[in-house]
Amino acid sequence: MSDPTPTPARPEEAEAIIALLAAQLHEHAIPLARELLADSVAAALADDSRAVILVARDGTRPVGVAFVSFQSSVERGGRIAWLEELYVLPDRRGNGIGSRLVQATLVVARERGCRSVELEVESSHARAAHLYRRAGFEPLPRVHWALPLT
Repeated sequence: MSDPTPTPARPEEAEAIIALLAAQLHEHAIPLARELLADSVAAALADDSRAVILVARDGTRPVGVAFVSFQSSVERGGRIAWLEELYVLPDRRGNGIGSRLVQATLVVARERGCRSVELEVESSHARAAHLYRRAGFEPLPRVHWALPLT
């Protein structure tokens, strides 16, 4: 990997980022219309106060992505970063790219005054859980719930 430090996404990388995130969602059987995914990417690229996309590149080619959104948390007493998605191309896994994306996320969260970084991991995804545990994350004794409104 010629550019090991993930940095914020560039507008011209939007299509590559959409492809990476679509692959992530497909891998986890999460249906989402490409248009809605493209809208989320466009919103983050337009306003990084709401979300930031970090990209790991091999030269100029994006090979990994982290989508980080921000919110206020009563429980944490301030702003938190939510590591919503982290994806590395399958043929690039095992080379430290995921770890670098996690570390870059932590740097961004600290720079923006976040009190914590939060995420979720599917219970069957031991490899991802190991990545986050190595970075210092700990599981919470909770279950994430959702009610789709559309």
